[in-house]
Amino acid sequence: MADNFWLDNPDLRFRMEKADLAEVVSIKERDYSTVATYRNAPRSYADAKDNWGLVLEILGEICATVIAPRAAEADEEGATFAAGEVKYADATEAAIEAFRKSEILGAMLPWEYGGLNLPETVYTAMVEMVSRAEGGLMTIFGLQEIASTINEFADEETKARILPRFSRGEVFGAMVLTEPDAGSDLGSVQTKATLDEATGKWKINGVKRFITNGNAHIHLVLARSEEGSKDARGLSMFLVERDRTVKIRRIEHKLGIHSSPTCELQYTDSPAVLVGKRRFGLMRCAMALMNGARLAVAAQAIGIAEAAYREALRYAGERAQFGSTIDRLPALSRILVSMKCELEAARALIFETSVHVDVLKACEYRQDLLEKEGKSADPALIAKKKRASNLADMLTPLSKFYATEMGNRVCYEALQIHGGVGYMREFNVERHYRDVRITNIYEGTSQLQVVAALGKMLGRGLDVLFDEWKALECGPELEGLRRPLGELTELFGRACDSLKARDRATIDYFGADLVAMAAIVVNSWLLLRDARGDAADGAQGRKAEVARAYAGEQLPAARALGESILAAAISAETSREAILA
Repeated sequence: MADNFWLDNPDLRFRMEKADLAEVVSIKERDYSTVATYRNAPRSYADAKDNWGLVLEILGEICATVIAPRAAEADEEGATFAAGEVKYADATEAAIEAFRKSEILGAMLPWEYGGLNLPETVYTAMVEMVSRAEGGLMTIFGLQEIASTINEFADEETKARILPRFSRGEVFGAMVLTEPDAGSDLGSVQTKATLDEATGKWKINGVKRFITNGNAHIHLVLARSEEGSKDARGLSMFLVERDRTVKIRRIEHKLGIHSSPTCELQYTDSPAVLVGKRRFGLMRCAMALMNGARLAVAAQAIGIAEAAYREALRYAGERAQFGSTIDRLPALSRILVSMKCELEAARALIFETSVHVDVLKACEYRQDLLEKEGKSADPALIAKKKRASNLADMLTPLSKFYATEMGNRVCYEALQIHGGVGYMREFNVERHYRDVRITNIYEGTSQLQVVAALGKMLGRGLDVLFDEWKALECGPELEGLRRPLGELTELFGRACDSLKARDRATIDYFGADLVAMAAIVVNSWLLLRDARGDAADGAQGRKAEVARAYAGEQLPAARALGESILAAAISAETSREAILA
């Protein structure tokens, strides 16, 4: 078993090295003036990158030496429920204690709350490593996004009281949105928030279901605050500190991620604090929270898939059949190559996405600072914020769509490579196969990610990236990849225009095809960009082969998707009625 999940993953280190966060960090660190107040703050961008490396190396060692060796134990024991309380598995408790001692919790929180002020991109790498070590544990570690949402929207008193407790590992969070009759359709949430006009205090009443880590201390609860409202405009977000008024009614018995408790909760006059503005609960707070969670789940899927791929590669290199190890058999070696290329493509996509998310957050932060100083944001900052917002809104669901579907494919193939033994509980790949299945369901199914990405995609929102990438100098050695990729990009644009002109039913029918095509085109450009020039780590030749192998397998599939959209010979509504009648 590896000694460090950061040091043994060259592609993950490559992604972090290539991520350009210089301007983001300068803004977050107020032009590096924060070091005057907080001794651990960086003095320069180089210093910040060194700090990230230390954090990631510490976490990488914890993942490899503390978490992964007991992952099967955590899965076997699972979270349990008795006398109204949830108990984590012993292995999970040990992992949480290791996090506390390492002082890496509150990773993205500002220095003033005891955090590390890390960018989202660094946190994405952290989530991937934890997920590779034990998929269920990620939902406890990854729900630090709750703290980030509190930091973004809550009042100063609430932040000062709650956020340092996250950084110290005294509390963890739960995102409390779903109800028995309000799953994907969160606009129909019925949990009620009532304001006592005399005291100015809020109370929450209602039942929530399928709440990941619902036993956590701090809940962000989506509730109906406006009497008589029936849609999303009547919803607000509230912070509830779990006490005797919050009853855990049961925990679910799930296919996978057994170490993560999924709870049914009942609130009875539970004291609550409004987070953000009234009526902004779903459209602002919950959407911001879910966007962060979607990126985390994409990283979770990649981490689980990375673990499954490594299990398959090791097993195939040891298992002898027909006079050689099975990794030498062409049918299996091709599967291994495909798995590896899809993993690297997905990782390229989520890191590209996380950088745009970081740019957006940095622009918002700078704009807030200017407003507090009574100054207006300059046009360049406003334009940069708008660009980052459009790309983050489109790439976040695209990342979750592709990474989680990829994770399921890779885990499926990893089990297949193991053959019959992979079906047995004694082999880790069986656990990875179960754990990854939730990733393209929770925090919005793949179908909902299509809906979320489709609007801006049909409006040619990706063209701003394609225009940049098409202008890159790639050299004659990569022209054989660049040329067909350019042609496919043009086909994608025509498919967008053609589908946009169709009726709503046809757009919805072919939406998944367009988004799947978009993922392949974007990934191929990202991998081609990696393959250009000389890489400091000597990986250029290998990156070129990854780009060629991925494109060779995926571009024909993407072309077929584009051509089917252009043909669109069927009437979506008529076809549905005829086939499903």
